[in-house]
Amino acid sequence: MTQPGISTSNKKNLYIIGGAAAILQLVTILTYSVLLGILGPKPTSAAEYFTVYQNSPLEAFLRGDFMLLVLIGLYLGTFPALYIALRRLNPVYSALALLFTLMAVAGTFATESSFSLLHLGEQYMNADSDAVRTQLQAAGEAVIASDMWNSSAAYMGGILLQGSGVMVSVIMLRSKDFSKITAYSGLLGNGFDLIQHVIHPFAPAISAGIAMFMGLFYFVWFPMLGRDFLRLAKGSQAT
Repeated sequence: MTQPGISTSNKKNLYIIGGAAAILQLVTILTYSVLLGILGPKPTSAAEYFTVYQNSPLEAFLRGDFMLLVLIGLYLGTFPALYIALRRLNPVYSALALLFTLMAVAGTFATESSFSLLHLGEQYMNADSDAVRTQLQAAGEAVIASDMWNSSAAYMGGILLQGSGVMVSVIMLRSKDFSKITAYSGLLGNGFDLIQHVIHPFAPAISAGIAMFMGLFYFVWFPMLGRDFLRLAKGSQAT
């Protein structure tokens, strides 16, 4: 039965977009993991970032958070499709999950620091005195302190994003449209991600330990989510 207010063709298009976005999220995670394995981890300070930038601006950019910005931005494709698929089972929490995700993505876009650090890196490389370089390092540290990992807005945004993933995964457990593998991998991946995000400022060592294995569940969730969406798109077309 077609849900009121949404045509079959629009549902199909949203499912196709959601499926493509989920597959692209998997590709983004794999690409980012390979890049970090080849180039090295993200610089942890402005001085380290500027050193990398002087050797290769492209390397500095790729070792930053831009790929994660792409990963999180693709939730704009997956969560509207999740809302359409799950709203009959739980309209309130499906809508809240979509709203929280939109808020989290907007906050991430506002606080991601790649282009700010690129700008400062160019100025640092062309600086003609140590005093100017010191000022630029201070500016770089200020950017890092307010970026998508360290600001209060980013901290709350992470809770909203992973919390939304937990909500939709719980609803999926009651849905015949999604595999149980999809539901449980989403619940575990987002659940562990939420835990490590909440405790990171207070227990970084424990958070790092959780982060080492939580990604395995995302490697299952995204392809399964993409498969389920594309299957729903075919079902909508048949209907």
